[in-house]
Amino acid sequence: MPYYSKLGLLPQKRHVQFRRPDGVLYSEELFGTEGFTGPSSTMYHIHPPTQVYGWKKLYSTAVEYVETDVMRMRHTMTGGPRMAAKGDWVTGQVVLYGNADCEMAVCNPAEQMKYHFKNGQGDECHFIHFGSGVCHTMMGTLRFGPKDYLIIPKGVIYTIVWDKRKNGPDGKPTDGGPSIENTPFGRVLLIETANGSHIGPPRRYVSKDTSQFLEHSPYCERDLKIPEYPLTWDEKGEFEVRIKARNLVHSYMYHYHPLDVVGWDGCYYPYIFNIDDFAPITGKLHMPPPIHQTFEAHNFVICSFCPRMLDYHPQAIKVPYNHSNLDSDEVLYYVEGNFGSRKGIEVGSLTAHPQGIPHGPHPGTIEASLSATYTGELAVMCDTFRPLHPTKAALKMDDEKYPASWQGEHFPGLTSGQIHLQKDGSSNGHAKVPVFEHRSEANVWAPNTVEPSNGHANGRSKPASSKSGPRAGSKPASKTIAPASKGAKPSGKR
Repeated sequence: MPYYSKLGLLPQKRHVQFRRPDGVLYSEELFGTEGFTGPSSTMYHIHPPTQVYGWKKLYSTAVEYVETDVMRMRHTMTGGPRMAAKGDWVTGQVVLYGNADCEMAVCNPAEQMKYHFKNGQGDECHFIHFGSGVCHTMMGTLRFGPKDYLIIPKGVIYTIVWDKRKNGPDGKPTDGGPSIENTPFGRVLLIETANGSHIGPPRRYVSKDTSQFLEHSPYCERDLKIPEYPLTWDEKGEFEVRIKARNLVHSYMYHYHPLDVVGWDGCYYPYIFNIDDFAPITGKLHMPPPIHQTFEAHNFVICSFCPRMLDYHPQAIKVPYNHSNLDSDEVLYYVEGNFGSRKGIEVGSLTAHPQGIPHGPHPGTIEASLSATYTGELAVMCDTFRPLHPTKAALKMDDEKYPASWQGEHFPGLTSGQIHLQKDGSSNGHAKVPVFEHRSEANVWAPNTVEPSNGHANGRSKPASSKSGPRAGSKPASKTIAPASKGAKPSGKR
């Protein structure tokens, strides 16, 4: 986190004597990153945090990717009954996409956690789609609910206690999610760092001098929920802490409760940000995806596509333009609402658009968006700077027809006769829209189709002639300019 906070009991200075009521010293721990130069917090334990025993290996977390040499659009359908409940908050995670920098997983837990967990390998960004509960951490308690981003930095010990979902009078879940039989606790999207980097606010949102969120940031300190009481558990017994490190989950035993911190201060701690508190940046014309950026880590970013007013130029196209993001792969997780540029997408769907293939609005969505003034879409996006690869689990939920979903008539209003453009640049019953004739201009540099008398091409191009003359509304063809001879210098004039 970019700013300082504190909770609980603290001595006046760091690294000084700080004693328990029985006279024994509390155990100070520097909880830091980047070798004493990065963000850190200082914690005070009732017991020395080094007193652990009985470690053993449990299971591997190494991810096996498939089709690493295949580049195609993908649609992974995880919503509703397509994904059965299994495991807990940790063991129920199903990795769908990833690379050397991050992993993306979904989770539909079937049971509560019966242990504490520490990810010693990477930061975790949990997006709570459905469900609510409490995250008890070594730095305090965080109550989470639908649409919360729960950020848990590397090394933080925690456990999750889910609330049980309930049905309303109509027999359907009150949160509008899948059936309780299918989803007893909730649904979560997890984005985890795999390269040792940390997840935080984009640097352009934060002052370099004061670490304060700047005025142009779409959220600020007031929007963040930081750990609260209860903080300290003073208990003795046998407590299991599972630690993920080196692609392996290990089991360690503590003879005291692992959440025994009495106080901490610093800039490294877990927190919550609700996606509904993101203030979208809008414009007169369509804004690029970076305006949706919410978090970043090394080689990937996380964005929030939230309900917002659409572009207000009178001729604006409201859906995203076709684009080739040449350096990034893009995965979108669809939360709710109607995503204007897509068809056939369900709640809980993930779409993957790889670098190397242009993507854009589905057929018919451009015309359908022209009169819209607002979108209720809600989605989470992860853009990576290395190619993302699917897992076997992703292939099992793959919509094989998705790559062909861009085929078809993109402008059905014209072909169906619903839109009638006139030669004077207006449309019947609609606002005036300029109509441009491209053929006279596009053919200026086209190859000469008429053979010279000597049978050799002369290396110059001419506008194609038309027996019927120029089309109404077209511009006169510009004169053909002969290519400059070899060695000639530009005149500096046009």
